[in-house]
Amino acid sequence: MRVEIRDFVIASLKEMNYDVGGIDDDTTLGPAGVDLESLSLAELAVRVEDRFKVKFGEDESEQLAMMSVGEFVATVTDRVAQTNGMR
Repeated sequence: MRVEIRDFVIASLKEMNYDVGGIDDDTTLGPAGVDLESLSLAELAVRVEDRFKVKFGEDESEQLAMMSVGEFVATVTDRVAQTNGMR
């Protein structure tokens, strides 16, 4: 599941016209990394929410900007597991 989520995140960033060539799990989503602005972070979150049926709160945008790609993928993976466990 983790690989599928990571691949989806990278593909989404590419579709959003970000250069994904040097992105690895340690690359931050915000400044000094991918450099996603708040609207782009929101778009990525919505794409992930739609695809994997998880939710991010409006108050989480700052937290997301500070995460690395690996941390974001781990967060989504955990939420997917929690969601599936609740069914």
